[in-house]
Amino acid sequence: MSSTQPYPHNNGEKTDHRRSPSAEDPESLAAWPIPDDGELERTMSRHERGESVEAEITHEPKPSGNPLSRTLSRRSATSSRWDPGPAPDGGAKAWTQAAMAHLTIFSTWGWITSYGVFQEYYRTTLGLTPSTISWIGSVQIFLLFFLGTFSGRALDAGLFRPVYITGSVLQLLGVFSMSASSNFWQIFLSQGLCLGIANGLHFCPAMSLVSTYFVRKRALVVGVAAMGSCTGGVVFPIIIQQLLPRIGFPWTIRVCGFIMLLTNICTIAFYRTRLPPRKTGPLVEWSSFKEWPFMLYCAASFFNFWGLYFAFFFVGSFGREILGMSYPDSINLLLTMVAVGFIWRILPNYFADKIGSLNMLLPFTVLAGTMLFAWIGVHSRPSLFVFAGIYGSGSAGMQSLFPAGLSSLTEDLKKAGVRMGMGFTIVSFACLTGPPLVSHLIDEATAQRCGTDTWTCRREL
Repeated sequence: MSSTQPYPHNNGEKTDHRRSPSAEDPESLAAWPIPDDGELERTMSRHERGESVEAEITHEPKPSGNPLSRTLSRRSATSSRWDPGPAPDGGAKAWTQAAMAHLTIFSTWGWITSYGVFQEYYRTTLGLTPSTISWIGSVQIFLLFFLGTFSGRALDAGLFRPVYITGSVLQLLGVFSMSASSNFWQIFLSQGLCLGIANGLHFCPAMSLVSTYFVRKRALVVGVAAMGSCTGGVVFPIIIQQLLPRIGFPWTIRVCGFIMLLTNICTIAFYRTRLPPRKTGPLVEWSSFKEWPFMLYCAASFFNFWGLYFAFFFVGSFGREILGMSYPDSINLLLTMVAVGFIWRILPNYFADKIGSLNMLLPFTVLAGTMLFAWIGVHSRPSLFVFAGIYGSGSAGMQSLFPAGLSSLTEDLKKAGVRMGMGFTIVSFACLTGPPLVSHLIDEATAQRCGTDTWTCRREL
């Protein structure tokens, strides 16, 4: 029943590597990890000669060099101390990670989605041009995506918890220092830079971690996590809308900071990694760019995200300055754009598991692009709310399906962090330059036509 394979041992004898463990040493083979053929040959050879194999069986060879050089090296050596088995695709622990990812997105993307509230407030209080103020929000998104390459590789290396806790500290430092800011550079450093770095240390590791628990339901679970941007994008603007006139800017931001404190306590307490650490390996998997599906997907996503967030930043300003809406109404406009995303962040991902993430992503990309052109014909408040609702639906599908499609292109889950981080870094440059470029183009075109203050000129037009 068993086959005998010749191996070139020193004594020239043949060895049956499928035989049962001996009675004298019943645990010698039971403790083995899953070895490759070379390891099996070496260990069996030593076992036949009566030599001890305990050290080789139970201990992983220690890589040379310091931990940083091992993590950044080109070599890959996945820990073989345990085999976690296939992704559970369900269960209390897996769904707990999905819930924690939802809270992470709540305090990262939910806060960024609310930036339209700050865009208009900063314009009226600081007296700066919209294109200048938009750099704060753009830098936030840029750092959130750009740091994905580093924070995603840290997840693969088993450093999820220290990286995430560092992000939590920076997030709280940023939001509470933001509450004491009174000029552009203070706000830029606290909200743009500090919170951007914090969100970058949170977002990619959280999305990569939850994707390791699911395979068949991965797109659906990514959608559940992505819904956190809708939850936060509704909660934070409502808090600002209700509290800002009553208690002022500093304490309104502090209230938001205490909410972030609560979400960070929950996530740090309940996050659990599933896969063994891949201590060594490249910071960037350059071989991924030889895969045409991965390369084309990242390139297409760059152009998608180049124009995605402009509407979130400026729809409120457009309502106030062009259509004469009040500040509370402009916040309601942003809430409309965000709230419709609840259904369009989860429903497309449910079907994406059945027909493919890319097949579901294409219609939403077309819808969002079409609505940006349709914005040209908006001249009344009702039509602006209709635009906000439809564009919010298209952009919600794009945002939730992007990481789902990216994770579906990674078959080796041990590389989920670094490959997802690479995709995030590519689109980060689109998010950095998109809103400021569009805003600057609008300011320049309007100034050339009118030769006066751009926002006054727009209302006159």
